[in-house]
Amino acid sequence: MARRDTGPDFIEALARGLDVIRAFQPRQPVMSLAAVAGAAQLARPTARRILLTLAELGYVRQVDGGFELTPRVLDLGMSYVLSRSLWDIARPHMQALVARTHESSSIAQLDGSDIVYVARVAVPKIIALAVTIGTRFPAMQTSLGKVLLAGLPPEQVEQVLAEPSRSGITARWQPDPAQREAALREVRARGWSLTDEQLALGIRSVAAPLRDGEGRVVAAMNVTVHAAETPVDVLTGEYLPMLLQTASAISADWAACQAAPAVVIPLRAPAC
Repeated sequence: MARRDTGPDFIEALARGLDVIRAFQPRQPVMSLAAVAGAAQLARPTARRILLTLAELGYVRQVDGGFELTPRVLDLGMSYVLSRSLWDIARPHMQALVARTHESSSIAQLDGSDIVYVARVAVPKIIALAVTIGTRFPAMQTSLGKVLLAGLPPEQVEQVLAEPSRSGITARWQPDPAQREAALREVRARGWSLTDEQLALGIRSVAAPLRDGEGRVVAAMNVTVHAAETPVDVLTGEYLPMLLQTASAISADWAACQAAPAVVIPLRAPAC
């Protein structure tokens, strides 16, 4: 199948290989050759050659019923995370926040109409949806996503949300354009966001932006609680101030890392 987005330097084989990796969906770890070919919109012989190549490279393995990804695909995502120093900068701040709140905290970035988790410090609690590094959810129904969407120019928001979600999740709240605009306008005005069981029952969270040295929103950080255990007034009255303070500290360290000359390593600077 010819791709409409090709250019003179576009490598079709590489694009098809990435399409095959992305074909594997949440809660469907094993896929048949036919299922992969259909999801990636490839002919079965092409999909088979790509899968066998990925298997030889260690990113896919054959199992009963078809193929599954291996943990080696995490190398692809972690290369991005580590190159941005997100974890190194945020980790001590997140750990201190979690120690104070006894609730999980995560950092996510925007990928199309979804958020993708890139850093996390968790506490052992049972919630409706499991979250790990690389997990994606529809952005508009999460506190993290609202912060990230609110950081975009308003004219870009509907364009971003028009992209199909690749999360595999059907959120409880399905706002119309007017409701989305009102929600994001509120986030811009107060500088943080709240989600109260809009993604799934039992999940309640607040989120704040992480900014670079020029003030641009480059990620978002949250505190997540179980709705049956923690009321909104505790989340916003007690945990939110801690979150805002932590997000500000991470943003300051991030800006310092960006501004520091590569050859100079201050003794007490955050890891960059």
